[in-house]
Amino acid sequence: MSLDPPPFDPELAACLESNKDVITPGLAPDEIAPAREETNADLAGLLDLLDLTTNGAFAFEDRAVPGPEGAPEVSLLVCRPKSAGAGASLPVIYYVHGGGMVLGTNRAGVDGALNWALELGAVVVSVEYRLAPEHPYPAQIDDVYAGFRWTAAHAGEIGGDPDRIVVAGSSAGAGLGAALALLLRDRQGPPAIGQLLMSPMLDDHNDTVSGRQMTGIGVWDRTANETAWTAVLGDRRGGPDVPPYASPARADDLSGLPPALLDVGSAETFRDEVVTYASRIWQAGGDAELHVWPGGFHGFDTFAPHTALARAARAAQLTWLTRLLDR
Repeated sequence: MSLDPPPFDPELAACLESNKDVITPGLAPDEIAPAREETNADLAGLLDLLDLTTNGAFAFEDRAVPGPEGAPEVSLLVCRPKSAGAGASLPVIYYVHGGGMVLGTNRAGVDGALNWALELGAVVVSVEYRLAPEHPYPAQIDDVYAGFRWTAAHAGEIGGDPDRIVVAGSSAGAGLGAALALLLRDRQGPPAIGQLLMSPMLDDHNDTVSGRQMTGIGVWDRTANETAWTAVLGDRRGGPDVPPYASPARADDLSGLPPALLDVGSAETFRDEVVTYASRIWQAGGDAELHVWPGGFHGFDTFAPHTALARAARAAQLTWLTRLLDR
């Protein structure tokens, strides 16, 4: 079997080439701390440019809500449309940030969710979770679950509808979103009406063809993936006793889940595990829409939003959300 990687979309390839001095696809364990410092510095700079009000359309606040038993509080960024009057009952986008479960904050990537919310008239709640390796599994999903439970219980006070909450996330955040959907099903609520999973990180085995094809290439490769999963799971990574709430691909049963949109590039590490996950949802009688964007690298729609492929992906995400909320 050939391990030649699929070609990048020409526009995206040009973006990678022009940023080759600052983008490295791999991540070693001893690079997590420096990567955090760099990411936080970059994010601090972006926050100066990031308008959480979206030109005055949203009011935002940080909420510290009860975390898992015996754990710290969970930080939620709540962004509510200013046009919503008292007693509003709007859809809620519960957003989970990416970063391999080793990087990131609840500000990372939230601008994409705010753009959807602007079109849909929705509230955005973005959750911050504890990071590995300092906080291994189940810290991440426990925090995400605690934040979701608070959001559902207090939806009314933030202008939201507890019966119209959509889970959304990117990369590791999308993997945590998939895990959250499993957990909500198994614990019988509170309900989520859909799961929007962009390039989800689903499988700790890290042994797919796409993973091997993209070694040393793109934005997030097999080495980075191994580092991140090992930070979360330690010696359990790839072994027989990893639970599905850590690695959703481990779930034996994918029935009874809310409708899903799974979104991935053809030229990225996660391609094969995402395609397999969507197929298994269908095989279980579930509702899934799958997009494999030709020539897309990991996170291309965030990294290069001006490109034609990124615009098409964002439009498809908004179309799916609109259709979901119109049901």
